[in-house]
Amino acid sequence: MESFILSLLLAVLLLASSSPGTCFRFPSLAKACKPSGYVKGNFSKCIENDCCAAGKKYPQYRCSPPVTEATHATMTIKSFEEGGDGGGPSECDGKYHSDNETVVALSTGWYHHGSRCGRNIRIHANGNSVLAKVVDECDSVNGCDADHDFQPPCDNNIVDASRAVWDALKIPLSQVGDYEITWSDA
Repeated sequence: MESFILSLLLAVLLLASSSPGTCFRFPSLAKACKPSGYVKGNFSKCIENDCCAAGKKYPQYRCSPPVTEATHATMTIKSFEEGGDGGGPSECDGKYHSDNETVVALSTGWYHHGSRCGRNIRIHANGNSVLAKVVDECDSVNGCDADHDFQPPCDNNIVDASRAVWDALKIPLSQVGDYEITWSDA
């Protein structure tokens, strides 16, 4: 009986996720997570292309879509090393991590106040999978300031991954950037 209820619930969730027009790249279950506010870009000393534009509003998310056995997400690349593009040390352990370690940062909702810190997630992409340890948060609430390198808040569906994760998934260098993946708790 319990497996029937779980199957029925999954079917309902999948049907509910098929509606168009959501802010989430994968429409599955995204309506459950709407922007909680906006942060406004301001003048900055930004030297990168992905910085906040003065006067533009960027959505803030305190939530992320529910985690499933195959949670859809966008994987981005991040250096967790000192002096890398990740800024300060990782939120979970206050340390920097080598780009040769399979580590990730999760959007605020999935990071969930550090509840996944030190735990592994399994990432699937390009016909491969890899275990990666959660060591940081990809802040979906704050941004456009010096503490965030004048970058906008992360989207609510980001897995920010080290170079080692990309290498383990055998994703060609030419495709590094925003890459559609699925992931689950390991």
